Amino acid sequence: MRDAVIVDAVRAPIGRRKGTLRQVHPVDLSASVLTALLERNGLDPDLIEDVIWGCVTQIAEQSTNVGRLAVLAAGWPEAIPGVTLDRACGSSQQAVHFAAASVVAGHYDMVVAGGVESMSRVPLGSARAVGEPFGPLVKERYQRDSFSQGLGAEEIARRWGFTRTQLDEFALESHRKSAAAIDGGAFDGQLVPVTGPDGELKADEGVRRDSSLEKLAALKPAFRDDGVIHAGNSSQISDGCAALLITTSERAAELGLRPLARFHSGAVMGDDPVTMLTAPIPATAKVLKRAGLTIDDIGVFEVNEAFASVPLAWEAETGADHARLNPLGGAIAVGHPLGASGAILMTRMVHHMRANGIRYGLQTMCEAGGMANATVIELLTG
Repeated sequence: MRDAVIVDAVRAPIGRRKGTLRQVHPVDLSASVLTALLERNGLDPDLIEDVIWGCVTQIAEQSTNVGRLAVLAAGWPEAIPGVTLDRACGSSQQAVHFAAASVVAGHYDMVVAGGVESMSRVPLGSARAVGEPFGPLVKERYQRDSFSQGLGAEEIARRWGFTRTQLDEFALESHRKSAAAIDGGAFDGQLVPVTGPDGELKADEGVRRDSSLEKLAALKPAFRDDGVIHAGNSSQISDGCAALLITTSERAAELGLRPLARFHSGAVMGDDPVTMLTAPIPATAKVLKRAGLTIDDIGVFEVNEAFASVPLAWEAETGADHARLNPLGGAIAVGHPLGASGAILMTRMVHHMRANGIRYGLQTMCEAGGMANATVIELLTG
């Protein structure tokens, strides 16, 4: 039987909003990781049969199929196609799912999956400025004119009984873990430095090393006057990009490549679109059942930190070991460049597994519309 393996995974350092990457066009940012991915592995781009690219705000500089334009910007042969997809925050995780499934099915022998989002240049909500996405039937079904992730995060905190202090403690932990990972060189083997008009970015730049519970407590709630969600315990607006090289074990051996991990199982689930952010819980249950594994079999979890209440509710419901949850920090500390985040988390996780001899890793993330992807990957040690 054919399988799907991750040969390599690379990412650009995550730039903070209006930071070092603010003048780097998202197509060029994408090209930087595509170029590095093949250079690191000594491969001719003619071997790549497609580029499957995630991007959420597909308007202005991220319109017109940024995946295909990235191929051209990288100087790859014009015969290589590219496609851009949007499953909200899980776009590039879904790109990995599509790539792996297509390799297993025999549609490709080698493909690149990843994503990009330049939120400094194409702000969140830009697409809604030119039209209303929620049609009359959706509004009628849910008896509302809009859906708010922030209010969903507030509802999760209320439903699971999380206090503001608990959320802020989780946020502070994310900054501390991220700083420790950066200082310890945990990301050195996966990062592609990016140079733009504002200089070279070599490391994730969103971490606030001087953060404290006192500073977080002084921030005003963002969505409700009496709420517990604020900028400090929510993901940061950021710029970023990541790419993974996916093929079969057989093809990797033919090319003398040593895969990092095997795509073991994947799942996608929908849930209540009003609360919106709870789908990682049933998605995790589904992917574990499909994989034939239990929560205790998993050595590392990457659960996207859209808001602190999301991974905390996921942890409470799944019974996962807190020590295995986001060991390198997360989006609260380093940022959440929407369409790139799935591939960024996968890149971080697979290299962490290799560095620490962890057999199984599980990644999941909440997505607008009340959805979630969940993925189990297995370390390859041969």
